[in-house]
Amino acid sequence: MTVGHRVPAEPVRSLRPHATVAERTEPTMPVPTSAVSAEHQDLDLRLVSGEWPSDLRGDAVFSAPQVAHDLPFALFGFGVVCRLSLQGGRHGAAGDRFAWRTRVIDSPSQRLHAAAPEVFAPGPTGYLSPFGFPNCANTAPLPWDGRLFATWDVGRPVEIDPVELTFRGDVGSQSSWGSPTLPGASVLPFYFSTAHPVIDPERQCLWTVKQTFTMDGGTQLHVVHWDGLGTEVRVWPITNGIVYGSSHTVSQTRDFLVLADSGNFKADPGEMAGGPRTATIDDDAAVYLVRKDQLLGSPNGTPHEGQPFRVAPTTGHFYGRWDDTDGVRVIFEHMDRMDLGQRLRADDLDALGRPVDPGLVGFYNTAMAPSTISEVLFDPATGVSKQEAVFCDDWTWNLELSAMDWSVEALTDPKLHHVAYQGYRPGAVSQRAVHLYGERLGPLPGDDTPGALVSFSRGSLDVHARWDYPDPGDHITSPTFVPRLDAPRGGQNGWVVLPVLSDDGFRVELFDAADVGRGPVATLAAPNRECVPVLLHSAWMRDDDTPVDAERLRFADDVPEGALDALGPELAGVVRRVADDLDAALG
Repeated sequence: MTVGHRVPAEPVRSLRPHATVAERTEPTMPVPTSAVSAEHQDLDLRLVSGEWPSDLRGDAVFSAPQVAHDLPFALFGFGVVCRLSLQGGRHGAAGDRFAWRTRVIDSPSQRLHAAAPEVFAPGPTGYLSPFGFPNCANTAPLPWDGRLFATWDVGRPVEIDPVELTFRGDVGSQSSWGSPTLPGASVLPFYFSTAHPVIDPERQCLWTVKQTFTMDGGTQLHVVHWDGLGTEVRVWPITNGIVYGSSHTVSQTRDFLVLADSGNFKADPGEMAGGPRTATIDDDAAVYLVRKDQLLGSPNGTPHEGQPFRVAPTTGHFYGRWDDTDGVRVIFEHMDRMDLGQRLRADDLDALGRPVDPGLVGFYNTAMAPSTISEVLFDPATGVSKQEAVFCDDWTWNLELSAMDWSVEALTDPKLHHVAYQGYRPGAVSQRAVHLYGERLGPLPGDDTPGALVSFSRGSLDVHARWDYPDPGDHITSPTFVPRLDAPRGGQNGWVVLPVLSDDGFRVELFDAADVGRGPVATLAAPNRECVPVLLHSAWMRDDDTPVDAERLRFADDVPEGALDALGPELAGVVRRVADDLDAALG
């Protein structure tokens, strides 16, 4: 194992009971307030340390929410795409600068909000409007052979131009998706979906899901399939596929889709009605395996059953090995006591009994236990699962996101899995959440703990290398794996691009994926210590793919019959103008 020189020899934290106001009142360094207050902007980053490799190619793309100060939850703003050129002198930057370019996705939802902001009312789960529920498309970028998509848990994937970063069309018409999660003929339908659809490299299609409410307060999963060639999708209900949180990730092997209840975000009807939040996340979650060929070999709408399993703790992100010859192997990035339905409020005290920093109001309540990762083998023949490896330690707080090599070679035989941990942040944990969970929590640390970038060996989950960030004011965010194109794939041959948010200025650090414990080999920084707000998921995108000419859905063709009549003349006119503007923009 290679460990960065800043890793202490002993465990990072000493466990102790929850601190009280009398015990701890001195300030700490929580999540930087610029994460929820800075504005997105174009920057020309400069190299401030190390040597930038000359053979780096392509772009790192990031999804983010637009800063929306009128929303109670900071993560529900309209989607922004941020693109970092991995070569200097591109996209308008000088030869020795690296272009960081941002653009708000000009989708029908965003355009309608811009045209009539007064009719959009903020709520605990985003905006509501007479047009329906806007699709913010702010969570994850999804490249696909020269195309680029942006996703959200509450909407269809949105295609954007990979160069101009402008809206090109929603994936699949309303008529083909069928009944939305909330019924009614709306200009903007409410589809409870997934933030992480997957691209099938052999079948050349996109797999995603939608959820419809059940009588017991859960939702039923439906698998959605799109071949990328037109405006229609195919949909099959999974009759026993019931989840009580969200289906934040869809994963796959060669033959199976892997679906799961993340369990880490639950809507609370009482809170939505103005009462206190009482919903809590689960201790374990359902997992369903669904055979792809059984779906594709059946007529659209045919009910199917998934093969059920359970996994613990709850999990937001997980990734299957492509080869399923001897079973379905999945690496789970668990979210132990990470309740994404909890947010920081102005009247909250933090975990140390101090008033929450006003600059963090609206941010999510961070983890209240160290994070676990595991590798699990599911046997479709017997219905038995086995946890083959697991890792959790005192320092694995706030597992943020991971850097994946998405090639078929790497998914078939992965070598390294790179994970960013943000560290424990008492300033971003409310006592309200701590008291709600009570005995379900272990003792919390008394101080902030370092974040870390860690490479795990696949199969054993041994720590291959680790680099610690001793400054809690460094908010490390979504890492991206960039391959060496002429080397064997598996997560070990390439680089990890890691953005770091800080009130002292934004920077991007570059690591050798073979040994992240050496620390950054190069660092880019904002020229005048500009700050960047919160970033969510990321992906690497080639810059030599041929642009795709395909039939795309027109917004004007997607509005259900009768939806405009229900709006009245003035708002119906707004919809028509937005539709005309989109037609003009798309040519």
